[in-house]
Amino acid sequence: MESTKTSTVHEMAIQMPEALTPGKAAPVLENESLSTQRGSRSAYALKQSRRWDAAAAVVRAVTAGMALVALAVMVSSEQHGSLTVFGIPVPLYSKWSFSDSLQYLVGISASVAAYSLLQLVLVVRKLLKKVPAVPTQNHAWILFACDQVFAYAMMSAGSAAAGVTNLNRTGIRHAPLPDFCKPLHWFCSHMAVSITFAFLSCVCLAVSTVIDVIWLSKLVN
Repeated sequence: MESTKTSTVHEMAIQMPEALTPGKAAPVLENESLSTQRGSRSAYALKQSRRWDAAAAVVRAVTAGMALVALAVMVSSEQHGSLTVFGIPVPLYSKWSFSDSLQYLVGISASVAAYSLLQLVLVVRKLLKKVPAVPTQNHAWILFACDQVFAYAMMSAGSAAAGVTNLNRTGIRHAPLPDFCKPLHWFCSHMAVSITFAFLSCVCLAVSTVIDVIWLSKLVN
């Protein structure tokens, strides 16, 4: 009788399901928790990436707007006036195309506006498709280089135009040339506004460069 009970106990111990034995359920639970953590991390990373893509689109739109304002205001800079030198009235006519520095600013502003609009269209298109705006490191490096080049070009163009504006306001030292901005106030004011927006677009390009660095760091990791 005792031997029968003993064999029955052994059979019950042998027939115990594997899922209930200690040490078998732990690996399964660990794998499930790891997969859950990985999924949550990837979802969070995707959400953060889309936020940076949206920020890049906003910065591109602002950059294009600033460059277009600088371009439009400078192109409309034109005025007739008169200046009295030694009692002799001298007719004046000012236009942006008469200065190489102002022509340079117009050309760079147009280039920055076209570049920013192109990048804006590409980023918005990828946002609508729900794909990364910068999928590879090479793409990020190209954007970084282009943003740097256009930022420095816009800075140099604004600086050159600012020199012309300052010369018109102060005249030439040790020469009987007065302040040209008094009879051409409207023209000088337009130049000042255009240069201001040119420098603002340069700042926006610098912000785009920072976003490019963030994209590069995420792609490297």
